[in-house]
Amino acid sequence: MAFGLKPLPPLRNNAHEWKCSQAFCRYSAVAHRHHELISHRLTKIICGLAALCLTLPQLMRAQDPPSPAPNLDTQPLESPQRSSANPPVESDIIVEGLVSYGHYKLLASGSGCHLYTAGFEYDRHSWGRFLGARADYTAEFLPFVLLDTAVTSDIWGTPTTPNRKIVPGIGISPIGFRLVWFDHKRLKPYLTIKGGMLGFTQKVLSQKATYENISFQSGIGLLVKMNERMDLRLGLFSDFHFSDGFVVPVNPGLDVMNANLGISYEIGHRSSR
Repeated sequence: MAFGLKPLPPLRNNAHEWKCSQAFCRYSAVAHRHHELISHRLTKIICGLAALCLTLPQLMRAQDPPSPAPNLDTQPLESPQRSSANPPVESDIIVEGLVSYGHYKLLASGSGCHLYTAGFEYDRHSWGRFLGARADYTAEFLPFVLLDTAVTSDIWGTPTTPNRKIVPGIGISPIGFRLVWFDHKRLKPYLTIKGGMLGFTQKVLSQKATYENISFQSGIGLLVKMNERMDLRLGLFSDFHFSDGFVVPVNPGLDVMNANLGISYEIGHRSSR
C-alpha cells in the first residue's frame, strides 16, 4: 500500500475482541462484588466475636447460682490478712502446632496452599460457665508461620504454576474464647474461636494483595488428662481463614482445614480436678 501504511485488521475481529473485553470486565466486577460481600461478612463476624467477648461475662454470671448470704451470728469474721489471700485464677498455657490437610472455598477464593504454624495459647477461666461448659478467655501468639504456596498465582489466588515456595510469617489473636465441657473429667470436649492478624514477609496468594491479613479460627477437639497439671490437646477439626478484608481492590484469601495439636500446662489453681 502507498506511503508504507498497513491495512487495518477486519472490523469483525475488533468487534469480537471488544465483546470479550466487555465480558471479562463484567466477570471481574461480579467477582469483586462477591468477594467484597464475603469480606464484609467476615468483618462483621470478627466484630461480633469482640462484642461477644465483652458481653459473655454478664451472660455467664447470670447462669451461676446465687450464693447464700453469710450468717453473721454463727460465722466468725475473717481477718483482713486472711480474706485478701485469694487463690490464683485458673489458667492454662498451651504449646501448640497446626498442620493443614486441605482447603475449601468458604469465605475465600485462594487454593493450592498449605499452612503450618507453631506457638502459644493462653486460656484464662474468667467468665464462669456457659451452656454447661467452663468459659475461658483465649489469646494466641504464633511466632512461627509457614505458607507453602505456588510461585505465581492469578489475582484471585489460583496457582498458575506447579513450582512452589515457602513464605514465613507471624500471627497474633488477642480476641477469643474457649468452652470446655466436663472440665473435671479425664476426657474434655472443647470449642474454641479466635480472631486476630496474620502477616507475611511477602504478598501471598496474589501480587495485588497485602502483607497483613485478618485471621479467623474456629475448631473443636478433645482435651485428654495426662496428670494433675498437664493435658494433651487433640484438635479433631479446625478451620483457619485469612484474607486482607478488601483494604486493597483484590482480596483472594484462604480457608484451610487443619489438625491442631498441643500440650496444655495448668498454671493456676484448681481445687478438684
